[in-house]
Amino acid sequence: MIFKKTKLEGAWVIEPRVFEDDRGSFCETWNLQDFSIVLGIDTKFVQMNRSVSNRNVLRGLHYQFEHPQAKLVWVSSGSVLDVFVDLRKDSPTFGQWDSQPLTGNTLIYIPEGCAHGFYTKSDTAVFQYLVSDFRFPEYEKTLMWNDPFLNIDWSSSKLPVYPILSDKDKQGHTFADSL
Repeated sequence: MIFKKTKLEGAWVIEPRVFEDDRGSFCETWNLQDFSIVLGIDTKFVQMNRSVSNRNVLRGLHYQFEHPQAKLVWVSSGSVLDVFVDLRKDSPTFGQWDSQPLTGNTLIYIPEGCAHGFYTKSDTAVFQYLVSDFRFPEYEKTLMWNDPFLNIDWSSSKLPVYPILSDKDKQGHTFADSL
């Protein structure tokens, strides 16, 4: 696996080695030993989630201060722009965001304490992710996707003026009100 740092402290883009032959391909997407040795991360994942989204759907930016979740995210089909925001007050990258296009075999590790979301660029996208703690709806919060303080650049996704949002995501809070 190739591990590349992102702008945010503790977040990584992961490119697994892909082995191809006339039957298809194989790659290892998660190996606790590699993450422990190379990155010093000893995350134990407890749940795997999958969502299918249509073009122009924006999900997020979600987080839980109580029971924070580290995430390992990838797209098994389609294309998204993945966005994550550092909400850890003690982090050197607090209040910063990063984004990565996700297609194919690339994965992103997002540490606990970050808000996370994605925008679907293809007709449909199958988005999958492992989380380090369970979902607690009573602690779930949403950061406003278009918060003026964060000024997230969604332009590479050719985002329409109004992406398709859930009612929950329409009620997102500003960065200042989220802390």
